[in-house]
Amino acid sequence: MTPAIDQLKKRNITFTLHQYEHDPYCSNFGEEAAEKLALDPSMVFKTLLVSDDKSVFVCIVPVTGTLNLKRAASAIGVKKLHMADTKAAERLTGYLLGGISPIGQKKSLVTCIDQSATTHAKMYVSGGQRGLDIGLAPHDLSTICRNAKFADIAEHK
Repeated sequence: MTPAIDQLKKRNITFTLHQYEHDPYCSNFGEEAAEKLALDPSMVFKTLLVSDDKSVFVCIVPVTGTLNLKRAASAIGVKKLHMADTKAAERLTGYLLGGISPIGQKKSLVTCIDQSATTHAKMYVSGGQRGLDIGLAPHDLSTICRNAKFADIAEHK
């Protein structure tokens, strides 16, 4: 069990667990999950931490795209964002890089989810460890994450 799974169960949110054998030489965790779980990559989302040097925020974007920092800053309501330091991300969330879940983090962070998630009945995010994804409804994810909102924050390939 991970803190993400514990929190989903505690809140009675419907979800599915999807495990796969993580390749320790793979660093593109989201694409690996989509491929090994035979999922449409547009439904698999990566959890990214960003900072404005005062606060840290969570941005959730599809693995098929990249985060647009300008649009994310605008959606969050700050001037400028940059990617958070890896060690800070791990410390704040309690998860290792490649297994950072937006759910059950040690510190509750303001979250922005790319609006493309709303086009799917189910989306997939990290379950809190490499090789584990959680499938759940986008609205359910937004209710369990702190002050989560949907916005156009991804650049789609």
